[in-house]
Amino acid sequence: MKLILAIVQDTDAPGLTKALLEKGFQSTKLASTGGFLREGNTTLLIGVEDERLGEALEIIREKCRTRTRLVTPGVPLAEAPDPFLAQPIEVQVGGAVVFVLPVEHFFKV
Repeated sequence: MKLILAIVQDTDAPGLTKALLEKGFQSTKLASTGGFLREGNTTLLIGVEDERLGEALEIIREKCRTRTRLVTPGVPLAEAPDPFLAQPIEVQVGGAVVFVLPVEHFFKV
């Protein structure tokens, strides 16, 4: 058995949890915050049997695509070392950060 920890953008989470549930995967949802953009993320804990690991990872790949977005850096203009820092920059958002961990024991109470 494996434990998947999938950190996804909040906008991708509803579609991902729905797709996982439709294929019989249960998950636990935790709210988290990203470090770079300081925006909401969702961390999903998904327990899967070894033989279904590939199927679960494929669902995550399908539902959590990266995309680009314009953001303005959070540095006040007066404090910016370079005036160009206040200009919007294009960054990649979305996608998923996924960790797969071995599970030694599992039980429900």
